[in-house]
Amino acid sequence: MATYQSVAAALGDPTRLAIVERLARRPLPVGELAAGLPVSRPAVSLHLRVLREAGLVRDHREGTRRIYRLDPDGLAALREFLDGLWTSALAAFAEVAEESGTAERADPGTGTGQAPGAGPAGRTAGAGQVTGDGRGSSRNELD
Repeated sequence: MATYQSVAAALGDPTRLAIVERLARRPLPVGELAAGLPVSRPAVSLHLRVLREAGLVRDHREGTRRIYRLDPDGLAALREFLDGLWTSALAAFAEVAEESGTAERADPGTGTGQAPGAGPAGRTAGAGQVTGDGRGSSRNELD
């Protein structure tokens, strides 16, 4: 059975990652996988062995060729790990956001949660603006 550690370690090599990306499109024999990669066919075979041992690829014989394809079980191990990380990260974010929001809602200066000088709608009236009670405000009125 594949573990996320073995899968992550196998995908840490750029050549193996390129092989997995190609196999994600369709099953391929070693010769076609090797075409376009910057390594020899024997090197691709070694990379495929590492990917197979990590549980990421499966192979079967068709005549004299071996056809490789992705193993969904190996990818599932990595997906479960990443889903767990994502869930933890979102929970931590929600906790921080909630703590931050609670601190901002209770303004210690007024006890109302509003900024000092704010109107009924929680907004401060600037020059030429209308406050929540309908009164206009201008810089001259403050003199």
